[in-house]
Amino acid sequence: MATPVNAIPKIRDALRATFRSGLTRPIAWRQHQLYQLARMAQNERELICDALKNDLGKPKTEVLMAEVGSIIEGAVKSAERLPEWAKTEYPKVADWQKPWKPTIYKAPKGTVLIISPWNYPMILTFQPLIGAIAAGCTAVLKPSELVPTFSQLLEEIMPKYFDPNLYRVVNGAVPEISKLLELQWDHILYTGNGRIARIVASAAARHLTPLSLELGGKSPVIIDSEYDIDLAAKRILWGKCNNAGQICVAPDYVLVQRDKQDELVKAFQKHYNAFFPKGALDSPLFGSIVSDLHHKRLTSLLSRTKGEVVLQGRADAARRRLEPTIVKDVAGSDSLLEEEIFGPILSIVPVDSLKQAIDFVNARPHPLVLYGFSDNESVKQQLISETQSGGIVFNDTFQQLADGYQCMKHTYDTFTQLRSSIDMPKEAEPQLAIRYPPHSEEAVKALTAAVYTPIPPSRL
Repeated sequence: MATPVNAIPKIRDALRATFRSGLTRPIAWRQHQLYQLARMAQNERELICDALKNDLGKPKTEVLMAEVGSIIEGAVKSAERLPEWAKTEYPKVADWQKPWKPTIYKAPKGTVLIISPWNYPMILTFQPLIGAIAAGCTAVLKPSELVPTFSQLLEEIMPKYFDPNLYRVVNGAVPEISKLLELQWDHILYTGNGRIARIVASAAARHLTPLSLELGGKSPVIIDSEYDIDLAAKRILWGKCNNAGQICVAPDYVLVQRDKQDELVKAFQKHYNAFFPKGALDSPLFGSIVSDLHHKRLTSLLSRTKGEVVLQGRADAARRRLEPTIVKDVAGSDSLLEEEIFGPILSIVPVDSLKQAIDFVNARPHPLVLYGFSDNESVKQQLISETQSGGIVFNDTFQQLADGYQCMKHTYDTFTQLRSSIDMPKEAEPQLAIRYPPHSEEAVKALTAAVYTPIPPSRL
């Protein structure tokens, strides 16, 4: 059920009033809220698994591992580490400035808006909320309308664990998100695609609102010709099968030496049969496509490819099911390389050298993550130094240790204002006398001394 549009400004105002009351400031209070989040994830896990099964066909084990367990662990660890994160800092300064008591306070930004996507709706909603709670902010959560069962569940269970004047769920689609974006927030964190990100960024700019964008893209895999092809195929396919490929860090296409392409195809076929002996179409271990629209998009991309389908995934539009599908001999202009796949289709692009693979990646927008399979340290260093990406992972896929603004202390920092301060003593007045006009020649020389700082010689 959508949140009434006319109620949304009142919700924001109530959260802002709570923040200004100072309730969220004490560290012990924040720790309790983090433990409450962990308790909610743990206590309501069966309802969460059922909701994500209904919305996405997600296997229970996948939900417990990648979403529920991660939130419990992240909330508990954040509560434990919060006292250290929140410590006031005293920067090092010259001895003559120490009496000024230079200080950096960790202050919560205020009332924030968290907009999360449908593909991993629990972790991508609550991971940033962990940081908001830890920082001492109040927050509105806007989950995706494409996971209606889960979004409605959040609205129902959150008040059992939290004061609704602290953290609130707003449900709905375009009218509700449009109203949210009309309002002023102290920070917005959006996770999703670039098209919507431009809308969010434009709305944030109207109020000069600080903004964090966590976006996807086509994440390539580069396989060194000397690497174990069988092992690479196993790990790539596992990463592609998680949530039916509907994750921003899913491997999108594979660049492999031309003479290794058929070996890679055979390895993919072998491991697919091992993962899903009866196929993935009816397997409870493989998820569904989120909507009819996305299912049609994926089958349309496949219908237009000029590559050779070497693992033909069966499709069932009525149930939004699509098995893993692998296509070889994919050219740079192919339909499968037009946009982020965000589904269980994997393209193989043959190349003649590592340099050609690097050039192929660099000719496209920077990926969220680059996967490289190699035991050769010089190859790894070449990928690090000659490519650009949000992250780089060697010899595995999907297994990220950090996630930008959303991970542990990073998300705490996102919602924290570093508030610098000095306290100028009266006794400093003799030192400060030089700054007051009129300036003597000696005073001008002292005030502009930095202009004449010696610069060491250098050459290339």
